[in-house]
Amino acid sequence: MAQSALAWQGMQTPRRGKAYSSWAGAARTGEMIGFSPPRRAAIQRATLPFLVLLSATMVMLGKADQVMFESLRVSVTDTALPALDVLSRPLAALGHLTDRARDFVTVYQDNRRLAEDNERLLNWQQAALKLASENARLRELLKLTPEPVTTFITARVIANSGGAYVRSLMVHAGSDNGVERGQAAVTGEGLVGRVSEVGSRAARVLLVTDLNSRVPVIVEGPQQRALLTGDNSGRPCLRYLDAGAGIKIGDRVVTSGQGGVFPPGLPVGVVASLDGEAPRVEPYVELSRVEYLRIVDYGLADGLPKPVPIASRSGRRAEPFAGAQLGRR
Repeated sequence: MAQSALAWQGMQTPRRGKAYSSWAGAARTGEMIGFSPPRRAAIQRATLPFLVLLSATMVMLGKADQVMFESLRVSVTDTALPALDVLSRPLAALGHLTDRARDFVTVYQDNRRLAEDNERLLNWQQAALKLASENARLRELLKLTPEPVTTFITARVIANSGGAYVRSLMVHAGSDNGVERGQAAVTGEGLVGRVSEVGSRAARVLLVTDLNSRVPVIVEGPQQRALLTGDNSGRPCLRYLDAGAGIKIGDRVVTSGQGGVFPPGLPVGVVASLDGEAPRVEPYVELSRVEYLRIVDYGLADGLPKPVPIASRSGRRAEPFAGAQLGRR
């Protein structure tokens, strides 16, 4: 029995040794075909420096022979241009189609909005016609004097005097065009100032922000009368307000018509600040960017006082004193 076991063990030992040798040979063959872990680690460590060196070499070659690279780039571009053109046409057509669809939606929305605005304006027109008819009948019943017919000319601004002591505009229109001292200067947004000096072909407009400007106004919110005085800053002040007037920021300011210089109702600006000694008004018109304005004759220029001549010591007639008139510099 023992001999049989030894014989069996002897028969099995060569087979196991042969299998082990076959496995070891395959492992050695795999190591020869692949890379060993140390070699792979060395390659990974050398990859980044190699790529950096390659990039630096290409940059140096590009700098050394830039003409060659530019020629190569142009050649590649010329070669690929037909293909790029063919590929871009469907994309361009799709972009145009998208733009047209967007424009169609925009036009549809604008059309609806314009239709609503038109209907609203027609309603306002009917209300305005009704009020105008009632106003005319009331004026006739009250025997009110008719409003003077206003005329205007449009003048181009040729100079802007924005110094430390003056805020005025020079316009290319004068007495030859019917401009007179005291006429109002306005734009579509509101009051700019009044004509202070007139020449034959040019005139000077004193702005509402000038130190010498005085404009009687009404604050429409609380219906408070005040005097708008300039101080050469961008925002004139409201003076002579009643105590506890209740003025708020955003209240609209218009001319009151007192003083006989401006007609009532001309828009001037809005209350922008309540700090300091007096409230300040932000004009509707951006005075530093006025290019054209209207010189309007409301028929009130004759109400301005004329310059008063002062007798000289020798008894001869002297020139009018520059400060004898309110607001005249």
